[in-house]
Amino acid sequence: MIVIILAGIVWLSGTVTLAWAQEAQDEAASRQRLPELRLSMQDAMQASVDNNPTVQLFRERVSQAEEQAFTQRGALLPNLSARVSGARRRFFLGSFAGRSAVSDPIDFYESRIALTQNIFSLSLIQRWRAARTNIEVASLDSETQKMDTMAIVALAYLETLRVQKSVKARLADVKLNNELLRLAMERKSVGMATRLDVTRAKVQLENEKQRLLIARNDYGSAKLNLSRGIGLSFDVKLILTDELKLVPVTPQTVEQALQVARERRVELKAQKKRERLAELTLSSVVMERVPSLTGSGDVGVIGNQPGNALTSDSVQVLLSIPLFDGGQREGRISEQRSLLRLESIRTRDVEKQIGLEVRDALLTMESTQQQVAVAREGLRLAFQELHLARRRFAVGLATNIEVTDAQTRVAQARDNLIEALFNFNASRVDLARAQGRLEDL
Repeated sequence: MIVIILAGIVWLSGTVTLAWAQEAQDEAASRQRLPELRLSMQDAMQASVDNNPTVQLFRERVSQAEEQAFTQRGALLPNLSARVSGARRRFFLGSFAGRSAVSDPIDFYESRIALTQNIFSLSLIQRWRAARTNIEVASLDSETQKMDTMAIVALAYLETLRVQKSVKARLADVKLNNELLRLAMERKSVGMATRLDVTRAKVQLENEKQRLLIARNDYGSAKLNLSRGIGLSFDVKLILTDELKLVPVTPQTVEQALQVARERRVELKAQKKRERLAELTLSSVVMERVPSLTGSGDVGVIGNQPGNALTSDSVQVLLSIPLFDGGQREGRISEQRSLLRLESIRTRDVEKQIGLEVRDALLTMESTQQQVAVAREGLRLAFQELHLARRRFAVGLATNIEVTDAQTRVAQARDNLIEALFNFNASRVDLARAQGRLEDL
């Protein structure tokens, strides 16, 4: 009988084990079915350039500006048109002996081709040049949006690494608290600790488990935000290949950093092009004062029968001299001069803003490098304190309150180091963005 019972227990335990193993295999297979994508931070930034909707919108604006320039160029090219008409008319022949005479209906058939060409118009030339400059402005704005998107994605990547490191830190904290609980239970079993010590260790362990759950949730949210910034499907499993660490940085003086920023910042180039666009727009309005020359001509056939039609043509040159339009032109000139002054002010403001961003990024990077060194030393000392507190608790010289406090300081030191590393790498991104060299990051 006993043999039968033992055999049943073995069979049941084997069945449960097989079911658990099958569930684990199914879960693993489900995870494997999700497409995986290994990404470095540079890969993530480049992928965002291709997939981010905002970048695509700005690229479409470049195409729009190109079409507008094509339209302005069309005003300088020949304008060719054709028409064919057929009509039946009665003509007034005059008054004879007090009676008005009207002819019988006469058929008229006509087909003509007309050509118009602006021979000379400085205003139209300047408008075309302004339209071409607007293409450059749109292209630089698109490049600016590209840089902004790359910087945002880089920071999202770093944030994901930060939360990932926080999850690992919380796992380490849970492991430490499990060891403390084990130690408290061992000491209680030999009469060297109280039930309060064990309960206190359990409470601390549950607190750390709660923090671990929050960290894991934050990690999932960070990965979703990163996928959104890159423009990837949320079903893709991201595997980040970079690490949150301190890397060597080439020292730069403020003047060196500013010189690089002046040469590479796209916003400054775009603003200078806007100022140039305002100059050309003003010039196109001023040039409306200058006489313009237009040539036109047409050729065609006309007759009362299609077969009897005769050829006729005309050629003319028109000189247009602006004299007075009620002050409308002068008002538009004053308006454009004001817009030009506004763009000049914006150019100086952009230069100052770039200088501020570069200086701030340099200061932040220097500070965060020091923060990393301080955080590492703090973590070393916190572990040393924890080691001493556990030894005192093990020999009965202290309660586990000291150990709990020491573990709390270890957790805080871990967080300080993670935050310092994140701030350091974020300052690298900020400096690269301020200098317009994100591709070199």
